[in-house]
Amino acid sequence: MDKSKAAAYWKANLNLIVSLLAIWALVSYVFGILLAPALNGIRLGGLPLGFWFAQQGSIYVFVILIFVYAARMQRVDEQFNVHE
Repeated sequence: MDKSKAAAYWKANLNLIVSLLAIWALVSYVFGILLAPALNGIRLGGLPLGFWFAQQGSIYVFVILIFVYAARMQRVDEQFNVHE
């Protein structure tokens, strides 16, 4: 792989990582901590929504993001012809 193609591959990888980490930060920090008091007026499964995001939601989102990362990286690998 030449240097320009390797740089483009790395840029695509970093863009994906940054976007997924931003989603995780939004769910875990913003919804779970900063907006928790406002979200606690809504109930999900008998629990306040702010509490749910802090305790369960961020973990669920993190696991989903792992699968999203794997699927998207498979497509990026195929696009740059570095797949197995």
